[in-house]
Amino acid sequence: MAAVRPASAPHQRPVGAATRGTTNPNRLRRMDRWITAVHASALRRSADPVAVDLGYGAAPWTAVELLDRLRRVRADAQVVGVEIDPARVAAAAPYERDGLAFARGGFEVPLAAGRRPLFIRAANVLRQYDEDEVAAVWARLRARLAPDGLLVEGTCDEIGRRHVWVALGPEGPRTVTFAARLGSLGAPSDLAERLPKALIHRNVPGEPVHAFLCDFDRAWAAAAPYASLGARQRWIRAVSSLGADWPLVGGVRRWRQGEVTVRWEAVAPRG
Repeated sequence: MAAVRPASAPHQRPVGAATRGTTNPNRLRRMDRWITAVHASALRRSADPVAVDLGYGAAPWTAVELLDRLRRVRADAQVVGVEIDPARVAAAAPYERDGLAFARGGFEVPLAAGRRPLFIRAANVLRQYDEDEVAAVWARLRARLAPDGLLVEGTCDEIGRRHVWVALGPEGPRTVTFAARLGSLGAPSDLAERLPKALIHRNVPGEPVHAFLCDFDRAWAAAAPYASLGARQRWIRAVSSLGADWPLVGGVRRWRQGEVTVRWEAVAPRG
C-alpha cells in the first residue's frame, strides 16, 4: 500500500476559499459513525483505504478522529487532512503519525501518485458558497474518487448535535441523511437549519425537502404517545410511519442511532 503523503505541487494554486475554521472535538462523530457502519464493507475490500478530511479547520481534531474511527474497521486505513490555509496545515503537522498526514489544497484534493480516495468527507465547507456553485464542486470532488468511492458533504452545528449530509458516488448524489441527538430535538424540522447548501434554500413550500420535513413533523407529532418510552422510541415510530410515503434507506439499526436516510431523488431541488 502506498504511503500516505500529499502530492508535491507547491506551485499549484489550491481551488476554493478558506472556511472560518471553526471546529470542536467529536463534532463529526455522527457522520463518522454512519460512514464506518454503512460503508464498512467498502472500507474492508478497498485496495487503497485512504480517506480525505477536506477543510478540517483551524485544529486537526476531526482528521485525527476520522483515522481512529476508520481503523476500528480497517487497521491500515489512512487519512489525509486537506486545508487551503497554509498556517492551518503547519499547525496540524505535529499531529502527523502513521497513516495520518496533512496537506495544503482545496477541491483538487492533492494526493500523491494519482491516488484516489475511498472517502472524501467535506463537512461545513460549502456553507459559504452560493447554491449555484455546489454542482460544480460536487463534480470536481466526485471526479477524484476511487471507482467505489464516496463523497460525504454536509453541515452540522458547533458541537455535532444536529447534522445533515448528502452521500455521492462517482455517478452523482445518492442519499440524504438527517441525524440528531434526540434528547435535544423539539421536532424533526429543527434539522432544517443544518441542511447542506444544495438544499437549505429549498426548504420552502413546493420543494420536496420542505414536504419531507413537514411529513416528518406530522409523523413525529403522531408518535407523541411513545415519548413516555423515550425520544428514541418516538423517533423510531415516526420514521417507521414516514417510510410509508418516502423512499427511506436502511432500517431500525440506523434509526436507533437518531438517523434517517432518504433517497436523493425524493428530496432533490426542483428545476
